[in-house]
Amino acid sequence: MERLLPGDLPAPVRRAAELTLERKAHAVVVLDLRGISSATDFFVIANGTSDVQVGAIAEHVRDTLKDEGVPPEHVEGMKGGRWALLDYIDFVVHVFHPEARMFYSLDNLWGDAPRWEVEET
Repeated sequence: MERLLPGDLPAPVRRAAELTLERKAHAVVVLDLRGISSATDFFVIANGTSDVQVGAIAEHVRDTLKDEGVPPEHVEGMKGGRWALLDYIDFVVHVFHPEARMFYSLDNLWGDAPRWEVEET
C-alpha cells in the first residue's frame, strides 16, 4: 500500500482531515482514488465515538469549509449520527460511528488506494 504525504493532497482535502481532528476524530485516513474511481478523487474517513460526536465532526467540517469558500455539493446523514457524508465532488468526507465504519469497510474496499493515515494530535 502506497503512503501519501500531506503535501501530495489538495489543500481542501488536507484541511478537511485536519478539521476532523479538531473535534477529536479517531482513525482519520485520506484515500487517493484518482485513477481508481471515477466517482471522486479522494475520501477522507474519520471515526466519532458516539452519534453526537459523529454529527459534531461533520458539522464542524461542513461549516468551517463553507466559511472558507468550499461549500459541500451534497450532505447526508447529519441527523442519524451513525454515518455522515459530505460530498465536495472532488473529495468526499465520511464520518462514521465505529460499527458503521466496520460494516461499510471503505478502508478495505479501497485498500489498494494510496493513503495518508493522519496522526491524532
